[in-house]
Amino acid sequence: MGLFSFFDKELAIDLGTANTIIMYNDKVVVDEPSIVAIKRDTQQIMAVGKRAMMMHGKTHENIKTIRPLRDGVIADFQAAEYMLREMIKMINFRNSLFPPALKMVICIPSGITEVEERAVKDSAEQAGAKEVRLIHEPMAAAIGIGIDVLEPMGNMIVDIGGGTSEIAVIALGGIVTNKSIRIAGDDFTDEIMEYMRKEHNLNVGERTAELIKIEVGSAIMELDNPPEDYAVHGRDMLTGIPKEVSVNYKEIAHCLDKSVSKIEAAVLNTLETTPPELSADIYRTGIYLTGGGALLRGLDKRLHEKTQLPIHVAEDPLRAVARGTGIALKNFNDFPFLIK
Repeated sequence: MGLFSFFDKELAIDLGTANTIIMYNDKVVVDEPSIVAIKRDTQQIMAVGKRAMMMHGKTHENIKTIRPLRDGVIADFQAAEYMLREMIKMINFRNSLFPPALKMVICIPSGITEVEERAVKDSAEQAGAKEVRLIHEPMAAAIGIGIDVLEPMGNMIVDIGGGTSEIAVIALGGIVTNKSIRIAGDDFTDEIMEYMRKEHNLNVGERTAELIKIEVGSAIMELDNPPEDYAVHGRDMLTGIPKEVSVNYKEIAHCLDKSVSKIEAAVLNTLETTPPELSADIYRTGIYLTGGGALLRGLDKRLHEKTQLPIHVAEDPLRAVARGTGIALKNFNDFPFLIK
C-alpha cells in the first residue's frame, strides 16, 4: 500500500446512453440521466443530469441540451467529459483536502470498436481519472446479478439498455459468443413518438414518449395485469393547438413490435452460434434479462414463447450493470475480463 493510496478514490461507473450510475464504497452515489445543458455563447455548463433533463425540449436558442452518448458510445467527446466531471463533483468525498486520485472501472458495450473504447478512456482521464479499466456490459450485468462468471458453466445475459441491447453467453470469465445490436430503449421511445404522430396526429416530445413507455409500454397484446390507459398531452399536428389523447398498452405493444422482434432475432442468432455444451447449460439455467428494457411489460413472456427457455428478470435490472462494475472494481488487478 503506497503512501498516497489513502487519497485514492475508487469509482465504478455505468456510463449509459440514458442514465449514468456511479458507485463509491459499494453505494450508488450518483444516478442521473446522461444529459448536459450548455449555454451556446459562453459554452458554460448550466445543468447536468436531472436538472438538465427537466430543460430538455424546453430550451430557448441560447441554451442547448446534449446527450453525449448515442448507441452506447460517446458521440460528443467534450460534453461527455463535462458530464463526467460534474457528476464526480456530486460525490461527497469525506476528508478530501486535496483533489482525490481517481481509479475507475467503466462499463462499455461488447460491440464497441477500439476507437470508441479509447474515447471512453480519454473522457475519464480528462475528467480526473488516474487509472481506468473497462468492462463489457453483459459481463458486468452477469456479475451484478450474482452469477459466478469464472465457473465452467454457460450463462446467457440479455442486457437491454438505452442505446444498445447486449446479448452474450458467458463462461470461464469470458464472453464466448455475443451480439450487440443498436436497438434498445431509445428506439422504443422514437417509435412511440412516430406512432403518436401517425395514428393520433399528435406531436409529442422525447420526455413524453419516455413516460408513455414507462406507464403503458408492453411487448405483448395480452397482459395479466394490464395498466390503465394513459392520458398524453401534445400538439395537434392539424390545428397546432395543445390537446389530450388517451392511449392503451395494446397500441404501444403494436407500435413496439418491430423493435422487440429485432431483439428476439438477435437472441435466437446468439443461441444458434453457441457451442453445444454451453447450449446444454443454458437449457438448464435459462436467460437472464437486465437493463431498463427488462422492465418492459410482457417481454419475458414473449422471449419464453420464442425460445421455450426459462426467462429470469433481474431484481433491480436498472442497476445490475453498475453493481457488477462495483464488484469488478474491488478486484481491479485480478479479474481477467477487465480491459486495460
